[in-house]
Amino acid sequence: MAAREPFTGRIQVFTTGGTLDKVYFDDLSTYTVGEPQIVDILRSVNVQVPFDVETLMRKDSIHLTTHDRSLIEHACRHCSASRILITHGTDTMIETARDLQGLGADKTIVLVGSLSPARFKGTDAEFNIGFAWAVVQTAPPGIYIAMNGRVFDAAHVRKNRDENRFEQVQGE
Repeated sequence: MAAREPFTGRIQVFTTGGTLDKVYFDDLSTYTVGEPQIVDILRSVNVQVPFDVETLMRKDSIHLTTHDRSLIEHACRHCSASRILITHGTDTMIETARDLQGLGADKTIVLVGSLSPARFKGTDAEFNIGFAWAVVQTAPPGIYIAMNGRVFDAAHVRKNRDENRFEQVQGE
């Protein structure tokens, strides 16, 4: 296998909230979506690829509206970067990814989230972000979801709530 040239551009990160950024306050699961955690995660591991971060919103994805998805699409469409990473809640990540399908010809857009907050011990957040960071640099143009150590085409994925994971589906 021939070696690929390393990615040398700048990655745009858009944050939207979701479990990854949640802060819980009590045993009744009262929470707020806090500061984006991706900046601290990327800096703590000394990421060497330049990046910019813009917070588009701080919402649990079940509260995202059609207007919110339009803002995400607008930000991606008008972004000069060809590689975009979006942190997003997992409940409606697939819906947002599918809304972005029209942008996949020219850009590599990867959506990532976590099933437990980045602030929790034993979270999947750091792994998922690191994995998605590699995917956004290496995948060809398209819209992807990077979760559970797998890369999914946005058109052929579902969230299996019973198994707490994302899965490839055929024929959707």
